[in-house]
Amino acid sequence: MKEKSFLFVFLTLLFITILGCQDGNHSSEWPGISPDEVRPTTQQIQYQQKEKVAFVHFGINTFTNREWGTGDEDPELFDPTNFDADQWAKTLSETGFETLILTAKHHDGFCLWPSEYTDHDIANSPYKNGEGDIVKEVSEACKKYGLDFGIYLSPWDMHEQSYGTPEYNEFYMNQLRELLTNYGTISEIWFDGAKGEDAKDMDYDFDEWWSMVRELQPDALIFSDEGPDIRWIGNEHGFAGRTNWSTIDRDSVEIGQAGQTDYLNSGEQGGSDWVVGECDVSIRPGWFYHPEEDDEVKTVAELTEIYMKSVGRNCTLLLNIPPDTTGQFHQTDTDRLYAFSDTLNTLFDDNLAPQATVESSSAGERYPADLVIDESWENFWIASEEDDQPSLMLNFDTPITFDLLSLQEFIPIGQRISRFSVSVQNNGGWQKVADETTIGYKRILQLDETTTSAIRIDLEAFLARPAITEIGIYKSD
Repeated sequence: MKEKSFLFVFLTLLFITILGCQDGNHSSEWPGISPDEVRPTTQQIQYQQKEKVAFVHFGINTFTNREWGTGDEDPELFDPTNFDADQWAKTLSETGFETLILTAKHHDGFCLWPSEYTDHDIANSPYKNGEGDIVKEVSEACKKYGLDFGIYLSPWDMHEQSYGTPEYNEFYMNQLRELLTNYGTISEIWFDGAKGEDAKDMDYDFDEWWSMVRELQPDALIFSDEGPDIRWIGNEHGFAGRTNWSTIDRDSVEIGQAGQTDYLNSGEQGGSDWVVGECDVSIRPGWFYHPEEDDEVKTVAELTEIYMKSVGRNCTLLLNIPPDTTGQFHQTDTDRLYAFSDTLNTLFDDNLAPQATVESSSAGERYPADLVIDESWENFWIASEEDDQPSLMLNFDTPITFDLLSLQEFIPIGQRISRFSVSVQNNGGWQKVADETTIGYKRILQLDETTTSAIRIDLEAFLARPAITEIGIYKSD
């Protein structure tokens, strides 16, 4: 009996093992599906789901009315009359932002925290009689209002005498260590290669710096031209390319190098590295506050266009809001942020897609077509292996009128769709209203106002089985 029992258990375990292997490389998380080799980390997915991130340029330039300082400014100039980090965080939290990135040090080298490694810092300013720490106050305000906190530490430092020598890399690491260890959780760290034409030659040790970030803040996302987690989108007006892959070849990119903006703007189909695009732009013409720009704050229409061409093109929007000399956001800027937030909420508050009945050219039992309208990120439809012309059709009992359509790929398994089209039923036939390329995390199409009882989405080219997690249909007025 014992031998028979043992044999039964052995054969049962063997059978279970064989069943588990039948899917080949299929993921146990998504049965029957083989995820792409190049796909996002959990942190990268969560980052794109934020959609809007705030940049805050504040420093000595705020008080000298410059964009780039000189490095020889008197710290006595830094004296905000009514600094209020809570005003920043409260405003951003209420207008749909989830992260605040602070310019802890800009190119002039002035530090918004008391650094042990320089005298060009807040400790030598009148602010709180030299006892202040803007980085600390902002990090605490972010925590209070539920925002993630990020920092920008300029690699170019016009004040530090060791700049241009190998010793500067150690100096930079010392300051980076201060920021990574004294201010709680850091969600994003911004590196760039910006510097003036007359700057000393300097070979930055980015690999060593990033290694420190991974050690001290392992969940932090690192931004630079080449990533490794988030990449510059190639311009400062907030527009991604109509074709935008989250994949690039990082070896093809050099930080601060000219001539690579087109590549960064569109990414590379089948690239070896997943590096999400971030679209940086300022709410004003400049990055720091200038009183003469109070009448040049971007309009709601301009901000909405930027959203459509950043978030709506598979990126995250990084919008800069520069505080004035009081240390608060100017009233014009805050009013514009609230109006912008209200506009987006109005545009996307009534999704017509769940009213539809969905048909697909193919689908597995676990991934039926109606999951694309359940308004849940975790659920998705995926075409079958044999389907070489995948399509989704949304049928409505009564005609709808719309002019916005959003599509989302299920990017945890990769970005796969390289060409798609949208058609509407018109007088018994089909009229194509959009012919596009990539989708990624989110693609928003602004269309002519259309009334129809059926919408068809044809996935015309793809790298592997295409998967759609959500479809949104909206009327903008």
